[in-house]
Amino acid sequence: MQSAKVDETITVAHQIEPEDVAAIRDAGFVAIVNNRPDNEAPDQPSGAEIEAAARAAGLAYAALPVGRDGIGPDLLDGFRTVLDGAGGPVFAFCRTGTRSINLWALSQAGARDADELVRLAADAGYDLSGLRPVLSRMTQAG
Repeated sequence: MQSAKVDETITVAHQIEPEDVAAIRDAGFVAIVNNRPDNEAPDQPSGAEIEAAARAAGLAYAALPVGRDGIGPDLLDGFRTVLDGAGGPVFAFCRTGTRSINLWALSQAGARDADELVRLAADAGYDLSGLRPVLSRMTQAG
């Protein structure tokens, strides 16, 4: 399982398997966010399988799939709601973590500085420099 800690509230990761959930819980996470639509690839476990493993492990679970329609207001609100209500660190995943880190950064724009968001993402191994203008506009509007 490949993951990258962004800050104390969020870690993003590549696709996980149901058998990874216990290790996620044991690492101190309190919630899992699935940003991957079902049936994207034949070898990926279903969201229902991950959700069942999360619930069995005592973790909150949210499905916020980022598909062809991209990231819209509902996904941003949903991600913020999970982060705000988790009461501890959140583990978000998709195929490579890219959709998760983008969703996280966009959900934080307005509350955090665009440069900080881009730097935290870079420290976690993700280049969001191309998203900086959007984050800056959202920060100014927020």
